[in-house]
Amino acid sequence: MAERSFAKEVQKLKQGAGETFSGEGILAITKALLENGVGYVGGYQGSPISHLMDVLADAQDILGELGVHFEASASEATATAMLAASVHYPIRGAVTYKSVVGTNVASDALSNLASGGVTGGALIIVGEDYGEGSSIMQERTYAFAMKSQVWMLDPRPNLPSIVKAVGDGFELSEVSNTPVMLQVGIRSCHVHGHFTASDNKRPPMTVSDAMENPKRRLDRIVLPPATYLHEQEKLTKRLPAAQNFVLERNINERFGKPGKIGLIIQGGTYNTVIRALNRLDLADIYGDTDIDLLVLNCVYPLVPSQILDFCEGKDAVLVVEEGHPNYIEQQIAHMLYQAGKSVRLEGKGKLPMGGEYTGQVMVDGVAAFLAEHAPGLLPVAKVATNEEPVAIPDLSKTLPARPPGFCTGCPERPIFAATKLVEEELGPHHIASDIGCHLFSIMPPFDLGATTMGYGLGPASAAAFHNADKKGRRTISFVGDGGFWHNGLTSSVGNAVFNKSDNVIVIVDNFYSAATGGQDILSSRANNKTKQTQNSIVDAVKGMGVKWVRQIDRTYDVTKVRDTLKEALTTEEEGPKVIVASSECMLNKQRRVKPLEAKAAKEGKRVVRPRFGVDEDVCTGDHACMRLSGCPSLSVKDTGDPLRDDPVAAIDQTCVGCGNCGEVADAAILCPSFYQAEVVSNPTDREKRRASRAQKIIHWLQTRREAKRVAFA
Repeated sequence: MAERSFAKEVQKLKQGAGETFSGEGILAITKALLENGVGYVGGYQGSPISHLMDVLADAQDILGELGVHFEASASEATATAMLAASVHYPIRGAVTYKSVVGTNVASDALSNLASGGVTGGALIIVGEDYGEGSSIMQERTYAFAMKSQVWMLDPRPNLPSIVKAVGDGFELSEVSNTPVMLQVGIRSCHVHGHFTASDNKRPPMTVSDAMENPKRRLDRIVLPPATYLHEQEKLTKRLPAAQNFVLERNINERFGKPGKIGLIIQGGTYNTVIRALNRLDLADIYGDTDIDLLVLNCVYPLVPSQILDFCEGKDAVLVVEEGHPNYIEQQIAHMLYQAGKSVRLEGKGKLPMGGEYTGQVMVDGVAAFLAEHAPGLLPVAKVATNEEPVAIPDLSKTLPARPPGFCTGCPERPIFAATKLVEEELGPHHIASDIGCHLFSIMPPFDLGATTMGYGLGPASAAAFHNADKKGRRTISFVGDGGFWHNGLTSSVGNAVFNKSDNVIVIVDNFYSAATGGQDILSSRANNKTKQTQNSIVDAVKGMGVKWVRQIDRTYDVTKVRDTLKEALTTEEEGPKVIVASSECMLNKQRRVKPLEAKAAKEGKRVVRPRFGVDEDVCTGDHACMRLSGCPSLSVKDTGDPLRDDPVAAIDQTCVGCGNCGEVADAAILCPSFYQAEVVSNPTDREKRRASRAQKIIHWLQTRREAKRVAFA
């Protein structure tokens, strides 16, 4: 199960030559792969490229008809290693993953793949995740392209350019025997548009054909002395071949008219640059401009002759390169220096050193460049700023900060409520966090967790903490089921077993790779027709050598989670203690259950939905329940009673009936103000009569109480 289904959209992938294909960027990339005769596809999901994996999963029947093999890879390293099929065989392969966190994991395989080189086209589609909307550390994939000597395309953010880049990428890879990265940012992934489709192509050689005709070339295997020859080959053959291809095929584009100033820009920034020029009255809405632009759809390698030709006769050139370090600007500066050119090169300085180049940032940077080097081009009357902003009141003193947190009903919230309860009794512990939804535990109201070192590396990041006498305090570390299968089984659990760690590991099992969009993984409970699921995490942990293992099948039982965690922290048994805490991701559960309930209710079937509430007369207004829950549906309400200073707790209409708030109140011995109700659609006649009688009795009791009440005029 994924965040959304593309079952309907993937039918567009069958369109043939001359038809107009319309849709989202990720769908266009998939269509381009099929049009270019891809033989196999793999990858690992992650924003902004998650939906590409979802599209491929929903298109497996179409891929199968063309003889294309598809795999959802266990990790980015697995995906990159998969491209080994293109080393000896003329098969085009493509894999996809999320920017630097993907390239970090894949770097070993990427280095080996780049060293030996490829025969068939090898394309790595990287979802660049940079800027304020990013969920990761702010680094650039560009460094990996330079380090491993793989080429990188960064097409303009429109469907025709992206589709063309897929074909160019395969050909560039084959011409230069080098893997190629296709970098697409969030705007490219989700941009909508159209292009003229071509027929899908069955790969000339499928992976099945290759298996029947095995090949082996010793000079392609990454071992000395071949590795030394690979380095020379990169410099003397592959690099020149790539640069010639970029020139001959006009991969990079030039717009505008020659002049004394010009802009060299990454292809991915083209739309924002044109919008900035439009705001400065220097381009129309269609992109027509007199400013000389060199658009680098291939950002690595750069072609010195092309750069020097563009800079010839210019007084100043602005390099628009998002992110830090300024790799492109440095290379261009070196080219100009070696050629003895005196053109003034601007870049970082006129534009920010780091951070996302938003529309206003681009306007300010381009305007600053023009003001210094071509002031006559700037409009006299028009000032390129946003409209006068409306005064926004400072709400920080009246509204609390709202940090990112768990979804309503999330089964991970009670795990951290239980952890807080244990710490109240046993004192604070060093807690190591991990990548995934559970990382929200570092934010209020839980404030748990000191580090996060990588996907599946939560327990590994606590490895240095070791009490030699086995009698001191233990650390607690968390890892999700997605991270566990991605990297955690060996790097965290296996490492703990091998080194006789005495610490506690909590594996948060929500049945999916929930943080990346709810894709199935090895331990998912769903029946997946193309994958083997329902593999036990407990069995895997025991197979790795862990002796102390506890399974919790319902994380909402806060008391059980608390007691199990306390037992793990206090037991005299040595070795790693592993708790597998399992409950289905509520977001995915609601996606699965709500349509079924709506369908049943529409058909007249009886449907029961639990809801929780708070008895205002019992609630003390202490709000300890919120400090141990943090559920978005749990809020406060003013009773209107002048004798009560504090508002009471209240549960709004977004409640999904998980019961966590009541369980927390019970485990922490808080006020018993929570109650459960049931909302029944299409009730039976007996239920209707019972409800009618109950309403009459309640009305009678309320009237009786009201009559006895002392009222003051």
